[in-house]
Amino acid sequence: MKTGLEGVAAKARAETKLVFTSLAHHVTKDRIKESLSHIPVGTAPGVDGRGVGTAKETFDGWIDEMLTSIHRKSYKAPPVRRVWIPKPGKSEKRPIGVPNVADRALQRSVMEVLNAIYEEDFLDCSFGGRPGRGQHNALATINEIIGRKRVNWVLEADLKNFFGSLDHGWLLRFVEHRVGDPRILSLIRKWLKAGVMEGGEYEGSEIGTPQGGSISVLLSNLYLHYVLDLWFEKAIKPRLEGECYLIRYIDDFIVCFERKSDAERFMGVLEKRLAKFSLSLESSKTGLIEFGRFAERNAKAKKRKPSTLYFLGFTHYCTTDRNGNFRLGRKTEKTRLRRSMENLQNRIREARHWNVGVQVDRINRTLRGHYNYYGMGGNYQALAKVYNLAVLYLKKMLSSRSRKGYLTWELFGKIMKKHPILRPYIKIPFSEFREYVML
Repeated sequence: MKTGLEGVAAKARAETKLVFTSLAHHVTKDRIKESLSHIPVGTAPGVDGRGVGTAKETFDGWIDEMLTSIHRKSYKAPPVRRVWIPKPGKSEKRPIGVPNVADRALQRSVMEVLNAIYEEDFLDCSFGGRPGRGQHNALATINEIIGRKRVNWVLEADLKNFFGSLDHGWLLRFVEHRVGDPRILSLIRKWLKAGVMEGGEYEGSEIGTPQGGSISVLLSNLYLHYVLDLWFEKAIKPRLEGECYLIRYIDDFIVCFERKSDAERFMGVLEKRLAKFSLSLESSKTGLIEFGRFAERNAKAKKRKPSTLYFLGFTHYCTTDRNGNFRLGRKTEKTRLRRSMENLQNRIREARHWNVGVQVDRINRTLRGHYNYYGMGGNYQALAKVYNLAVLYLKKMLSSRSRKGYLTWELFGKIMKKHPILRPYIKIPFSEFREYVML
């Protein structure tokens, strides 16, 4: 299977304007079965109620019909089940679409085929939803750009309801730049029009793409590749006087500038560009800040607090190293930190009557996930706050189980010696940042 897609990638790399008219034969029974194996067993079912285990057990019963419908262009994409999850640090919630398990496996398979083409087209400025280009790569790249390039101003941008605003007409035109296989195009149209189910009620979809499916992430990246990335690279950068850099993580992006005048010129045309493609900026979360090696010095001269940059769950700030040289610092953004601590408390409270060893295992799984994301050089203090909360709150919960209503530190220390809570660790120290940079 890999050999076939390697051939597609080689063609895409060699012929940048080639339209691929035959791709559906790469969506095979084996590829879909492999995609199904990558879906976690505990994944929530879609509107059909079938879980991963059931989909695997009955695979031979539905796969042939699915493949036949793909080639006949008669595949009926099932609506996604809408669920609502809390927004970070907010009381409001955002919708997530949960596709049927079988449809999810098909989406993943088609995404793999299309990735063979688009990974040759996508630019280095885009991260997220791409193989080997995650949030740590984006953060390390920001560190490199702001720390070593001529950056003095940064535009923080937030797109309003991005996933719910994608224009289907424009999106299909973008896809057709490289994909001409009518079977693949039919699948994409079906997924875009599948609609959502909530509380037994069906709602059609004329715009946007529901978050939750593999294909949605790829299509979203593709949309902004043409709307933002290529436009910035080909039309904007050559017209500016100073250095400028775009860093995008799916629908979150920042733009770094050497000159304020360039930043203001860009802001003047950005909204018009986005409006052409049915997108808009969230004004309350979009703004230009002075940020870079001279920002702190200028702020002190003007007797004001230096600006900070918020991106991918971190607060970025200007500081210096031990030798007095400029360095970009980062710490867990306060609302993300508060959410992580509240989540940890809830998990400990829910398990308060469990065996202590099982409780600590549950805590350590949560902490490991937190450390793996936020464990970047310079952020140890914020990690330690989460660890200390875990220790203190576990002691509080264990005390509530005692007849006396409290647990001595001596006894708690013995428990921790037998069942230690995972201590903070830095997953990516400063010395390894350069290994994650992608420019």
